[in-house]
Amino acid sequence: MPLTAVMAGLIAVLVSGASNLPLFVQMFDAVNFTPEQSVSSLASMYIALALSGAALCLIFRAPIILGWNTAGLTVLIAEGPRFTPGETVGALLLAALILTLLGLTGLFDWIARHLPPPLAAALLAGVLLPFVLRGLTAIPTAPALLIPMLVAYLLGRAFAPRWAVPLALLAGVGAAVFTGAVHPGGALLNVHLTFIRPAFSVQAFVAITVPSVLLAVASQHLPGLAILSASGYRRVPPRPLVALTGLAGLLAALFGSITLNLGAITAAICTGPDAHPDPARRFVAGLTCAAGYLALGLNAGVVLGLVSVLPVPLLQGLAGLALLGPLLLGREGTMAAEPRWREAALLTLVLTASAFTWLGVSAPVWGLGLGWCLAAVRGWHERQLVSA
Repeated sequence: MPLTAVMAGLIAVLVSGASNLPLFVQMFDAVNFTPEQSVSSLASMYIALALSGAALCLIFRAPIILGWNTAGLTVLIAEGPRFTPGETVGALLLAALILTLLGLTGLFDWIARHLPPPLAAALLAGVLLPFVLRGLTAIPTAPALLIPMLVAYLLGRAFAPRWAVPLALLAGVGAAVFTGAVHPGGALLNVHLTFIRPAFSVQAFVAITVPSVLLAVASQHLPGLAILSASGYRRVPPRPLVALTGLAGLLAALFGSITLNLGAITAAICTGPDAHPDPARRFVAGLTCAAGYLALGLNAGVVLGLVSVLPVPLLQGLAGLALLGPLLLGREGTMAAEPRWREAALLTLVLTASAFTWLGVSAPVWGLGLGWCLAAVRGWHERQLVSA
């Protein structure tokens, strides 16, 4: 048993959980899930990730790390209060169905070729920016909790980058316990998968489904495939990866799960030489990650119960710090663009970050659409000048 690969898989589970559990708590509150529905959502997501991830690792003998759409979580937090739980589930069900069809039909390859990377990066940055700012502005409301957490994060980024978020979590929890800010939580619920009857609306499709699909493709699937390719796993075909994760998400969405996809940031932990010098043995890291997901899914009630005792400013601050890394990736993607794409990317970023909704269309859709239009018009104008 390659112990370094096992450790890499466990680190991936720890980093992903510490980074996103505060966002899940906020999301469940925003979409008005009951405690039972919240546990069902988290459990179904982790179990689906565990089973499909383990199957892919064994089939392709590669460290295929699956995850959830982190940016999609922020979309649900922003847009969820407008809809009923059934409408939210219906929108997530349609997103999973679309992703499944993209994988089965090969349309994913077409989208990958035609989705402008600068606008995709700007969309990601615009979705995440408000949550990073919200986390930082929470510091004055609870400095005794958030300053130790911020210091731990900065030290972690300087000396042990992959441990920065878990260290921040430990520092924040320690400060909360020391200052007496931990509040008694509710009962620790047992895990029961609760069917949530989906309802469908055009408004939820535009506000939740469309951004979820675009963000899953742009911020998760494409980077995840790029990481696999860069690590030497070019023989792994993208079509079954996209199709199977979409199908797993389709089944899990009936119980409240969010969109599932390839991992990106956590995948880098398990696919490089740090996981194991021999690429043929790194798939053990993927299996370990799947086992960790399964353990979290079977204990989802305990996990949510433990997180819910923490004060809200602490959860907001931790979420903001955890999203700094993905936000940096989005910003770098916009700055590396050609001149005609830079202003369009900036427009996409600011419109998306504004979080406004008009005519039933949410900010991410407006941002991507208007940014694309601006780039197209500028490109047409430049071609006219050259031909003249």
